[in-house]
Amino acid sequence: MTVVANRAPISRTDEGDWATSVGGLTTALLPVLGELGGAWVAMGEEPDLPERQEYPAEDPDFLVRRVPLSQEELDGYYYGMANSVLWPLSHYMVQHLDLRDPFVENYRRVNERFAEAVIEEHREDDVIWMQDYHLMLAPALIREAHPEAVMGHFWHIPWPAMEVFRILPGARELLRGMLGNDLIGFHVEEYAKNFIESAEVLLGADVEDGVIHWQGREVNVEAHPIGIEVERFERMSASDNVKGAAEEVRDEFGAESLVVGIDRLDYTKGVLSRLEAFEEFLEKNPEYHGKVSLFQVATPSRTEVESYQQLKREVDEAVGRINGQFAEDHWMPVHYRYRTYTQEELCAFYRAADVALITPLRDGMNVVTQEFITATTDRGVLILSELTGAAYLLPEALQVNPYDQSGLAEAIRKAIEMPPEERRERIQALKATIRELNVHQWADGFLDRLTAQRDASAGQRAPSPERAPSPERRVEEQSTGELVDGGV
Repeated sequence: MTVVANRAPISRTDEGDWATSVGGLTTALLPVLGELGGAWVAMGEEPDLPERQEYPAEDPDFLVRRVPLSQEELDGYYYGMANSVLWPLSHYMVQHLDLRDPFVENYRRVNERFAEAVIEEHREDDVIWMQDYHLMLAPALIREAHPEAVMGHFWHIPWPAMEVFRILPGARELLRGMLGNDLIGFHVEEYAKNFIESAEVLLGADVEDGVIHWQGREVNVEAHPIGIEVERFERMSASDNVKGAAEEVRDEFGAESLVVGIDRLDYTKGVLSRLEAFEEFLEKNPEYHGKVSLFQVATPSRTEVESYQQLKREVDEAVGRINGQFAEDHWMPVHYRYRTYTQEELCAFYRAADVALITPLRDGMNVVTQEFITATTDRGVLILSELTGAAYLLPEALQVNPYDQSGLAEAIRKAIEMPPEERRERIQALKATIRELNVHQWADGFLDRLTAQRDASAGQRAPSPERAPSPERRVEEQSTGELVDGGV
């Protein structure tokens, strides 16, 4: 298998050693890659990193193949086209689009470089698994060199409605790039339908039963909702360390009811709207002054981008305004932390919460939702944006329109006042659903579809030489202590 993603699955520790990174993608794919052998192709994030690195060095499971980028290429491809064009467009935030020609040029050039690296590492019987919005053009380029390659692509963010996607100059070129794949996966059926309609309307592609017929090939477009590593989160939340830390959090804030929000500081996450809704809740419900606090964690993200810098200023101002208006001698309405936490620390926050306020303005899935459900006790209530992929799968949550400030304020009151028996019934139903969304099942399900296509097309061909050993043991994750929000 060849995995192709923006970031490598390993990073250098403070001690100079190498360790696998924490995150849903590495958790799901590294054990499989270790068993099958193969390569993980990613950008070179530092200039002195080796282009080809076997990992672990003493007994390799797989190869890391890095694509070195100049600063100009990184700025145009990653900060430009990927995160100032494709990211806001996919989340319906067209006001944040920054359509500069150098972004497109560098995105095209970097995708060509990724494709060249994959072509060099490819073996006849490999499956290729592309990841996310950074690499839309590469599949068609790889297809030109290897017409018989079996290639899948998982898109981790929303695919917008066709009428939104067509706003983008070059939309057709990007679609043609994606149609180099055999299988394209999304979190939920709505995104898959949006992609199919985009191909049908903008490219004139023929569609039948969810299959796009394109240039003599069939491209399957399917929903494959991602999950988390449920068993690990269950063990972590039940540990004495996490239980003790959760009690310390509740003691520190001193509120009868603790509402918790945990997000990257990104304009798609709705942090500012959430603060304004909590402000309205306090205005309308003075009986809860001194009794209810909001603990908002905002993890720094894309700090080089101006729109993110502006958002931080606005959030800082909102927190100051709310606390300035409502704080009392022994009570602070909003506790705000702008920093990164380990997964164990986050697990303690989830367990401490009476209510989780997860209200993105748009989100592909939102794995924080799944982490909260797994870690919380029967006391926990989930308020969830109906504009997330998770909302399609979790009807027992209190679902809200994140643009409806008054409705969100009312949902906070309803969650706080929910009877214990209703809390227990809702969270137990949510926990049962999350257990079915295990991240390993997600990876296995997608790869089963890909390998079935490979086996059907390969026939009786002899296997090609292996590129890396395929030992039985699995790669063990070593935490880097970083919060990963499910992205790639």
